[in-house]
Amino acid sequence: MEARLVIGIGNTMRRDDGAGHAVVRAIRASAPDVPVLLAGGDGAALLEAWRGAQLVIVVDAIRSGAAPGTVHRFDAAVSPLPRTLSSTSTHVFGLPDAVELSRTLGTLPQRLIVYGIEGAEFAAGEGLSAQVQDAVPRAAAGVLAELERHDP
Repeated sequence: MEARLVIGIGNTMRRDDGAGHAVVRAIRASAPDVPVLLAGGDGAALLEAWRGAQLVIVVDAIRSGAAPGTVHRFDAAVSPLPRTLSSTSTHVFGLPDAVELSRTLGTLPQRLIVYGIEGAEFAAGEGLSAQVQDAVPRAAAGVLAELERHDP
């Protein structure tokens, strides 16, 4: 297991739900040494993916009522994800549930940071909305800065 890992959650066939994957692709292009994983958002798979890692950064599309393209940052190792946060995952057991189960089991990574990009369009189809596409480089830069600050 890597000491650090960036996980991009999403479904590229549901428009802005592909934001997490887009951020991971941007990170892979600019920092190929950073360990990354593309995930669909299944909570059980996330628990397994981050097992043993010290620093995990998860990027996902969210709905919180903020303006589309807003980049949110949450420190999930310190406190639960906000209840007003709505993941766009179609999985019943998604990211917020995985975080809390991992916390209960004592398997939560030392550092678990969640970057959420506020989406606008989640209907079937490919391609990000303009607002989310504009947010991808900002989120990628935030993730890379986070990795630099917490370099193991």
